[in-house]
Parts: sequence; structure tokens; C-alpha cells
Amino acid sequence: MELHDLLLRNRTPAIDEALQGLSRAALPHYSADQTAANRLRLEKLYDLCVQCIAERSLIPICVHARQVARERHREGFHFSEVHTAFNVLEEVIWRLITSNLQPPQLAEALGQASTVLGAGKQALAIEYVQLAGHPDPATSLDLSALFKGTA
Repeated sequence: MELHDLLLRNRTPAIDEALQGLSRAALPHYSADQTAANRLRLEKLYDLCVQCIAERSLIPICVHARQVARERHREGFHFSEVHTAFNVLEEVIWRLITSNLQPPQLAEALGQASTVLGAGKQALAIEYVQLAGHPDPATSLDLSALFKGTA
């Protein structure tokens, strides 16, 4: 089974679960917003994740993440609130993958989901840093020096 098919078939329950997770996170701005607004945000992010996986392109999620960063920063959201929303959705997608796919499919599926959402979170972080007026605008977060390898 292709990952994007799995995600499409489970869209509504996945978004419901993510919405519950977002509520439990007790984030000030997300708690103050109406549930309908939060659902729309999660639906957009979920749909972009599916699109990026199907098209094997990170561009849509990165464009969206930068736009979200600008909007939420202007609205007074702290970076950690928006980042948590991405994380909540990622956890839901991981659970879908691990409960519906067989071990031979897990590595690729988890890698695809993590790559897409990781690229979105990176774009979000870079935009927040730039909006905060950091003197040296970030163009990429190179964390390779923190890790030695995977073997």
C-alpha cells in the first residue's frame, strides 16, 4: 500500500485525532481559537503532507510553512505553539503508519513522513528566526555536525 493512499483513506480520523492532541497540548493561541479554525489548519497541513508524499516534492510544505510562520508571528503566536501543531500531526501520521503497514514498508513510510514534516518545520523555524530580526538570516539549518552517522 502506498503511503499517500493510506493517509487519504484515514484523513478524517487522523485529523480528529490531531485536533484532540492539539487541545491536550494547552497552547494559548490554539486554545483560544475556535475548534473549526484549528481543524482547517490541520486539514491544510495534512493535505499538504499527502500532496508532498504523492508528488515527492517538499516545495508545497515549505511554502506553506513560511506563510504560516509569517501569519502566526504577526498574530503573536510563539514559535513553540506552531511547532507543536506540526509535531501533533506528525505523531498521528506515525501511528497510522505503524499500525497499518508491515515492517518492510515502515522505514520508507516513516522516512517519507518525517522528511516532509521535517522540511516544513525547518522552513517554519527559518522564517521565525528571520522575523525575529536575527542579524544573520538563516537559509538552512545544517545540523550534520551534531550527528556521526547511522551505522
